[in-house]
Amino acid sequence: MSLPYKISTLVYLHNAAGELLLLQRRKSPNEGLWSPIGGKLEMGTGESPFEAARRETLEETGLEVADHDLHLFAMIAEKNYEHRCHWLMFLFNCRKLITELPPEMDEGSFAFHDPAQIMHLPIPETDRESLWPVYFQHRDGFVSLRADCTPGQPLQIVTEQQLHGTGTNH
Repeated sequence: MSLPYKISTLVYLHNAAGELLLLQRRKSPNEGLWSPIGGKLEMGTGESPFEAARRETLEETGLEVADHDLHLFAMIAEKNYEHRCHWLMFLFNCRKLITELPPEMDEGSFAFHDPAQIMHLPIPETDRESLWPVYFQHRDGFVSLRADCTPGQPLQIVTEQQLHGTGTNH
């Protein structure tokens, strides 16, 4: 079965207290669930993952970030997500702190969450099984993963490459 391939970014933002900024989505995919900010690359303009992460951060939160504020810590290829598409996702840990809660927008509303509570929130299953563990384990390094997300089958995740970071944990 041939499915479209979508390329996106996720950006993990923190405040001075170490809480993570999450968006409770009002739209599909993942309506009603909490997730980091992000969005699809503008393929027609040749937008890079870093450019998309900067643009999405500004559009969704009003926070201006530079490339050096962003640490690419993961690349994840998800096959057969909800029988609708394949995703190639670039995950960024933002080193610039966000100082205030962004206003609500069409896509949803924001809240800060203690990292220890993330796994207790309503979050997408693939985020619970792959994205958040990757964030907690690799946010200062780098990992490349592929995941088979075929509905009705156990999520299968394969690590393709892993580099350990030397920075500090948030």
